[in-house]
Amino acid sequence: MNVLKPNQRATVYTLLERGSTQREIARITGVDRKTVRSYQRRRQAEQSNSPGVATGPDAMAAHVAAQIPPPWPPAPTSVAASLCEPYRDVIEAQLRLKRNATAIYQDLVDVHGFAGQYNSVKRFVARLRHKEPEQFDRLSFLPAEEMQVDYGEGAPTRVPGSDRYRKPRLFVATLRYSRASFRHVVWKSGQQVWAELHERAFRHFGGCPQYVVLDNLKEGVIKPDLYEPELNPVYAATLAHYGVVADPARVRDPNRKGTVEHAIGHTQATALKGRRFESIEEQNTFLAQWEKNWAAKRIHGTERRQVQAMFAEERPHLKALPLLGMQYFEEVQRTVCDDSCVRVEYSSYAARPAAIGSKVRVRIFAQRIQIFDLQTGTLLRSHPKAERPGTVVLPQDERVFNPSRETRLILRQASQIGEHAARLCQLLFAIEGRVGQRKLWGIVGLVRRYPAHCVNAACAQALEQGIYSFKRVQALTEALFADALEAIETQAGGEHVTPTTATLTQQHELIRDADEYGDLFAHAAATAAVGSQT
Repeated sequence: MNVLKPNQRATVYTLLERGSTQREIARITGVDRKTVRSYQRRRQAEQSNSPGVATGPDAMAAHVAAQIPPPWPPAPTSVAASLCEPYRDVIEAQLRLKRNATAIYQDLVDVHGFAGQYNSVKRFVARLRHKEPEQFDRLSFLPAEEMQVDYGEGAPTRVPGSDRYRKPRLFVATLRYSRASFRHVVWKSGQQVWAELHERAFRHFGGCPQYVVLDNLKEGVIKPDLYEPELNPVYAATLAHYGVVADPARVRDPNRKGTVEHAIGHTQATALKGRRFESIEEQNTFLAQWEKNWAAKRIHGTERRQVQAMFAEERPHLKALPLLGMQYFEEVQRTVCDDSCVRVEYSSYAARPAAIGSKVRVRIFAQRIQIFDLQTGTLLRSHPKAERPGTVVLPQDERVFNPSRETRLILRQASQIGEHAARLCQLLFAIEGRVGQRKLWGIVGLVRRYPAHCVNAACAQALEQGIYSFKRVQALTEALFADALEAIETQAGGEHVTPTTATLTQQHELIRDADEYGDLFAHAAATAAVGSQT
């Protein structure tokens, strides 16, 4: 038999005395019929074993009254003093140091000989410790001074190509002065998407604010820091293009951007709650219409003014938009290879003056490539983007010497020798191509041993003879040079040279006396002898 509580047992006995059936008692009390039957038998046995005991409703009431416990004694009017009261000053000093009740109890026992229990200290500390409400200043801003941005969740939207619904990311940008907002949903976020959403917001408002306050999400802030946060380079370049300064909120400080937090909650609870959309475009169209028809026309609860009217005041203060939009890029790090180039998308681009083996930062635009110094951020080079993979964008004057590719250099040096040498070298290259450049280098190298006019004259004779050969030019040059030397010697031997007698000067202010020179030589000899002995 299940044991019923006193109140349930009294209810069963009362209903039995009134003549209720077991089924009815089970329905009223929720007690199983078998249990009711057992208590009915028990009650009948008690009555049969106690003759002369009153029965009926009065007896049942007396039985129920006997089951009710007596009331609690009244609370004392005076509260006993706590054992911690003599140590109030010590405990208050410890509380000002942000110490907990356990540490305070341990110090009281060790230092002051406290004889009470820990719970006594705990209760006393709870009465002393009172939390002052934190005060928040009501921030006020000038028109076009600040815009707050953040992400939320949009309404469930059908995923393209499937029957599944998923919540996209809801981007909200709110002007702090007027509370006018721009709302847009996207499937995926990233560095460029985050920057593009800001650009859409600027275009929607028709101008740019001075500051933008954002959370420390990775799309905007790479490294959060209280003093010098590091921004995403694409995001930083976008804000610089529009003349806007980023002001990231401190970590775990959502109250700094409470305006956009409220705007996200208002959008989710009012505009998107309970809705589903078949496409992301449909949801963006709905958000634009809702902003225009309802959100912009509402009366703001704090300012007690219409948002649309406040935005009309703020819009003339927004900074003008640039004529051209932001040109987005991808930023990567590359190492300068041994040909002084960096590899970007299977093409090579000149990186000088960056040293070979150094790291550089490369920005990849749609139509151009920019190379920056990794440490100083200085722009080193800018190149048009190659149209096909494998292209080498390297000027000729920066290329290392290559004998099979320096035809123009050879021909320029040949033209410096003379007209005939330049003509002969051009004919040799035209006839033999790249292989003929070896002969060209030989002809040009003759000027290191023979006069240039001899080499040029030899090339003229080779042209007349129709022999286009380096050895022929070399032989003609040697012959011409030998003939020139012989002519000079013959001319010098046929002339009579009259000997001349030179008169030496014996007396001059710069000429010293012979004795002084003798003393100098003697002193030098003595010094040399002493040095050899040591």
